[in-house]
Amino acid sequence: MPATLPPSIFNDVIGPVMRGPSSSHSAASVRIGRLARDLCGGQPEWVLIEFDTEGSLATTHASQGSDMGLFGGLLGWEADDARLPDSANALRAAGIQVEIRISTLHDPHPNTYRLTLRKAGVEHRLIALSTGGGMIEVVAIDGAAVTLYGDYAVTVLDVHDDGRSTAAALGARPDVDAVAITGAAPARIVVCAQSFVSDTVLATLPAVQRVRRLGPVLPVRSRKDLTVPFLHAGEMVRRADPTARKLSDWALEYECARGGLGEAAVLEHMRRILTIIRGGVQQGLAGTVYQDRILPRQSHRFAAMLERGQLLDGGILNRAILYVTALMEVKSAMGVIVAAPTAGSCATFPGTTVAAAEVLGSDETTTLRAMLSAGLVGVFVATRSSFAAEVGGCQAETGAGAAMAAAALVELMGGNAAQALSAASHALQNVLGLVCDPIANRVEAPCLGRNIAGAANAFACANIALAGYDHLIPLDEVLDAHRQISERMARELRCTALGGLSITPTSKAIEARLCGSGGCGSCG
Repeated sequence: MPATLPPSIFNDVIGPVMRGPSSSHSAASVRIGRLARDLCGGQPEWVLIEFDTEGSLATTHASQGSDMGLFGGLLGWEADDARLPDSANALRAAGIQVEIRISTLHDPHPNTYRLTLRKAGVEHRLIALSTGGGMIEVVAIDGAAVTLYGDYAVTVLDVHDDGRSTAAALGARPDVDAVAITGAAPARIVVCAQSFVSDTVLATLPAVQRVRRLGPVLPVRSRKDLTVPFLHAGEMVRRADPTARKLSDWALEYECARGGLGEAAVLEHMRRILTIIRGGVQQGLAGTVYQDRILPRQSHRFAAMLERGQLLDGGILNRAILYVTALMEVKSAMGVIVAAPTAGSCATFPGTTVAAAEVLGSDETTTLRAMLSAGLVGVFVATRSSFAAEVGGCQAETGAGAAMAAAALVELMGGNAAQALSAASHALQNVLGLVCDPIANRVEAPCLGRNIAGAANAFACANIALAGYDHLIPLDEVLDAHRQISERMARELRCTALGGLSITPTSKAIEARLCGSGGCGSCG
């Protein structure tokens, strides 16, 4: 199987386009469900879903969208499907029986999904991880260890012998990127390629007994012999003087290499993302309603007071607060958002960047390049640490979002790559150790306040970087500290709803009220 591949701005950082409260829960689970559906050759008849008592999903799978996303994926839906909020009813209507079991499994990753599926009397098993921001890793299929990320067309072949001759024949094909054998005779062969192994080719392989095809679920595919120009900020700046280049120059170079794309294609992909973000801001400002949410609509009050001059003069920051709030309200109403880098932090970088671009009168190309700069900072985060709150608390979500936004603001002001990296380092230093403790077990509060605080953090850090303040610690070293703090953070403070604000009397009362009104799928 391919080794761990370098992050993509559009796979790992700015995306997926989705609905739901949490990318680690709602979007990743859709992708896992779709792969599980493919594994059993279509819609299953019965599914067992197991979560580890020691992980995060045992306490959050219902309220934060894991169940919703899995059900949608098992039905073959995408992460932005409008039907997702009703996926449980749709699953029942389709005749799919589901059992959810919480067991002590000692899974090493807090976001581990164990699925057992049955169709036409044949049983399949899949184990997958949600690794943050909607990204996934499949680690086992039917008991055999694999490493799959959803960025290939995967053909799984069961053969009656040891598989060596079949694997050799497939590996010699120019249209096959990777081949792996698991198990002894009878063996299983996993083939990664840009397209599935065709029936014509399969007809030439006499040892093949059974074929399953798992479709790609990521927008940017991987390929054989994939290389990128750098993976870390330190590597990047050693290539050229960072005071003489924009960070977006390097971001374009990186994503073109990662995706095998031209600059125009990369900018066009980001333009589609920007259109969704702008639409989300307008939807939020127009007003959103959703039953299962804690906070009422609030952005309209801020907008009215801002218009009347009744708020402290914050300039760009006030516009950013308004847009961040609008985007968070859309997320909480199950509208379409862009996880950037996650759903829980979907507003800090996008809302701040769009607000600043409007106030500054930035043209669209400048805005797109600023977003790419932010995306490259996210690549550095993904490479050295994590976006997953279940791994590193809110420092991994709104912390990363603030660092990305700070870099984007520097670019909008015409700053160079050195200044953008300085701003990102400042911003991340300011939030090291920030825990994730969702109120009432919902990805809504204190998420809204922390997205807004992330905007203020980014704004301040962009300005001090432009003014030449010394960040002292290089971004790579800050990210290493970020990862080390994550490793030492108590489980109760990493998006389990078992500590911090999550267990205050008021939080528990709100959760009980939501459950009493039928808004909590985990309550009996």
